[in-house]
Amino acid sequence: MNSRINFNGASIRQYSTTFLLLGSMSSYVYARPVQETYAVHSFDQALEQTMVAEFALAYDDIPNALHNYTVLAIKSNSTSIKQRALDVALEYNDLQAALNIATHWVAQEPKDVPALFYLSHIALKTHEYQLAAETLDKILKIDPTADLEQILASIAPENAQDREVLLTALRSSAEKDNPSILALIANLEAQNGQLQTALTNINKALRRRPKVTSFILMKANLLIALSDQEGALKWYAKSSRKNKKNLDIRLAEIRYLIQINQSQLALEKLEKIIETNPKAEEALFIAGLTSIDLKQYDKAEQYLVDLRNSAKYQNEAYYYLAINAERKQHYETAKAYYRLVDGSLYVVSRRNLIAIYDKQENLHDALRFLTQERVNYPQHASFLYQAQAEILKKMGNKKAALNLLDEAIKNLPDDPELIYAEVLLLDPYTDRDKLDKTLKQLLQLEPNSPTYLNAYAYTLALQNRRLKEARQYAEQALEYAPEQASILDTLGYIAFLQNDYEAAAEALGKAYELSHNVNIGVRYAKALYMQGSLTQFSAVLQQLKQKHANDPQLQQLDALILPTSAKKG
Repeated sequence: MNSRINFNGASIRQYSTTFLLLGSMSSYVYARPVQETYAVHSFDQALEQTMVAEFALAYDDIPNALHNYTVLAIKSNSTSIKQRALDVALEYNDLQAALNIATHWVAQEPKDVPALFYLSHIALKTHEYQLAAETLDKILKIDPTADLEQILASIAPENAQDREVLLTALRSSAEKDNPSILALIANLEAQNGQLQTALTNINKALRRRPKVTSFILMKANLLIALSDQEGALKWYAKSSRKNKKNLDIRLAEIRYLIQINQSQLALEKLEKIIETNPKAEEALFIAGLTSIDLKQYDKAEQYLVDLRNSAKYQNEAYYYLAINAERKQHYETAKAYYRLVDGSLYVVSRRNLIAIYDKQENLHDALRFLTQERVNYPQHASFLYQAQAEILKKMGNKKAALNLLDEAIKNLPDDPELIYAEVLLLDPYTDRDKLDKTLKQLLQLEPNSPTYLNAYAYTLALQNRRLKEARQYAEQALEYAPEQASILDTLGYIAFLQNDYEAAAEALGKAYELSHNVNIGVRYAKALYMQGSLTQFSAVLQQLKQKHANDPQLQQLDALILPTSAKKG
């Protein structure tokens, strides 16, 4: 995972990326004449070491690259070198190297605010909370209005003990009454569940800086968390009125109104925003979705059409225009819009498109469409093959579905999802050998997948063979997904077949508790009966009868206790 810090303009304001890279640069080229010879020599050395580091990166020799860059950063006066070294350390998640670089950077340039930002951020990530608090103090002494919001973003301590250590450090810091520090304290208190105390601190921050967006939104979120709906609404209304040009605040209010089912009022407020800001894309998007929810389909179309050329919302606009058309039962229009969707919504849009073809009883056209899609969107070939196989199965042509998947696997031999799709189509009895081969292939590709391990275990259980091996697969799957009902069910089923009724009852009991599935419940009851736990068996049976009164499997279970009932009678 890339751990690079991205301090954007909104976070640091005048401390831009350009400044971070170049702003405080004092490299060897600025050396005094008396040091000229040495500076040139040093520059040559630095250049050589930089090249060594970059070559090491190119060949994935990360330790060597980090070592060279760390040494360079500590010895060098160049901000750009320190920046590059820091980027590399963070990118490869070497936090100790990053801390060393940032510490030396600040030691050399104690008033370089970007360096201080980096140091405080990294200190937090490495749990050096006292250092973080001291560094924040230094930033605020240089710039009392500095926005510290992003420093804590995404790296707030996960456990309560760490949060308390950081809170103690912040509360005792020299700048503890600075609004930004008060906001950080409030944030941590909120995470600790100290909502009222957090509200008090954010109110203190707001008294000093009433127009800071993050402070305003934090107060609103705290009021919501305290279940003070009236207070939250009043605060949002007041803040939106006082900050008419602040779309972040006004849109936050609108999202809250939608959340509490006041969608009509939300739409009215959105319309006012769009009146004065006709190109406000987020407002147009929310207005489109809200209009769909309110069944104002013509209005929804009007808003969403304006986003068709949006760099940010184009795909979403096409997708919801399709949804809107579907709601109006304009199916051909919906299909046309779904065809235009790409990106993260590609798969769901094509699934919806297939559903329309199905509704129109026109699955043959769906198959032709998906074949063309494989040409147009080769990156989605795996999904498209699977979708076609599903349609062929639905049409009753399982053989054609299997042939298609065979072709797909030849074209994409390392795609586990395709292989798994074939597994689901193969019959555990008539296709035993092919199924065995396919499952082995699947586990070669992903040996630790709980889904695939479970599939193999369950297949062997259905075939009632190699039960010892099947149980090992199920137990292995359970290690990776201990709370998955389907795996527990498989393990219980196998144990039952092995006459290990105690283990079967234990696994099936957990599975039933997690899922309340009737089939699992029936297996659980049978395991209890075979174990001799008749009281527990009767209790589970009664529970099943209450929830699934008409299930024929329960009559079979009833038959198990009829002799007992007859005796008692």
